Amino acid sequence: MTSIQPIEPSTAVVPEKKTAKHYLGVALLALGVILAPAIIGAAGGNYWVRVLDFAMLYVMLALGLNVVVGFAGLLDLGYIAFYAVGAYIAALLSSPHLTTQFAWIAAMFPNGLHLSIWLIVPLAMCVAALFGILLGAPTLRLRGDYLAIVTLGFGEIVRLFMNNLDRPVNVTNGPKGITGVDPVSIGGVSFNQTQNLFGVSLPSVYLYYYLFVICALFVIFVCVRLQHSRIGRAWAAIREDEIAAKAMGINTRNVKLLAFAMGASFGGLSGAMFGAFQGFVSPESFTFWESVVVLACVVLGGMGHIPGVILGAVMLSIFPEFLRSTMGPLQNMLFGHQIVDTEVIRQLLYGLAMVVIMLYRPSGIWPSPKHEDKILKAARRNKAARA
Repeated sequence: MTSIQPIEPSTAVVPEKKTAKHYLGVALLALGVILAPAIIGAAGGNYWVRVLDFAMLYVMLALGLNVVVGFAGLLDLGYIAFYAVGAYIAALLSSPHLTTQFAWIAAMFPNGLHLSIWLIVPLAMCVAALFGILLGAPTLRLRGDYLAIVTLGFGEIVRLFMNNLDRPVNVTNGPKGITGVDPVSIGGVSFNQTQNLFGVSLPSVYLYYYLFVICALFVIFVCVRLQHSRIGRAWAAIREDEIAAKAMGINTRNVKLLAFAMGASFGGLSGAMFGAFQGFVSPESFTFWESVVVLACVVLGGMGHIPGVILGAVMLSIFPEFLRSTMGPLQNMLFGHQIVDTEVIRQLLYGLAMVVIMLYRPSGIWPSPKHEDKILKAARRNKAARA
């Protein structure tokens, strides 16, 4: 009988130690995130801080879609439907709409439904997760293009459902949308009003920015824990080869349903925040184009890589608005008047930028490190440790 040979010290993997440089980088990043609205607000006004707010919403959406597309390898073109579900849950439960349409609700809540955000957000996430399971259950045997077509149809069905559910019973108010959605209020502090903190005036867009950053940090924490768990390894196995994963004993049905549910719940969280931030929800905010933009954030940033997805979401949120604000003045400076409509140029350059990135960075701007690179990096650490 052959005995098991111990691992030689020369081949043992030495864990990477956190250096002072690493902690300094984290501290500078945190400081930049905290000061970002003040710096950008001073340079460009509250409009650009509002752009930052939407960038944080897209970060949450992109991270949720990354669970489905990046971790599990399931192409989803209807992800914006879960965003819509979360937004409408927030709108229905924190506005007077239902009390004006249903007498029995008005009898129970004469002042209107104004539930706390602490109840609305978990409920929005749970309902969105349920919709994710409803989407995933019929598509378990579909792959690739067929799965993409079904999810695309699901997203359009939800949008049309919201657009037409104003008759015979008016639930969503149809294309007119739902108005009067309550802003976020925590501890008696309304995020819809300017607040003073230690003599510093914080406008509404600043307060929502910090709230969205906290929500994004929560989503990042959950995604990181999932990625390095048994569930995350099962998703990676399904992404690489579903047949092999099933042969190794992974319950592919439950694992894929869990991916749809987890990704959808983050979409519901982002939707609930969007509804409270806007104060108005309508079906036109949840078109197929929005699903394409969120998918582009994942693919262009680096599919399956959390920092890359965050970078992609921030870039694709800010870059179109930068083009919108610069193309008009640039044409006036060069030609004295606008030759081409600003929106046309914006869409042209937006698409051209994505084409160039995919030509020269097919794995994304910040792709996940390859397994071979990890082995090489570990070998270098071992060599440095022995030296």
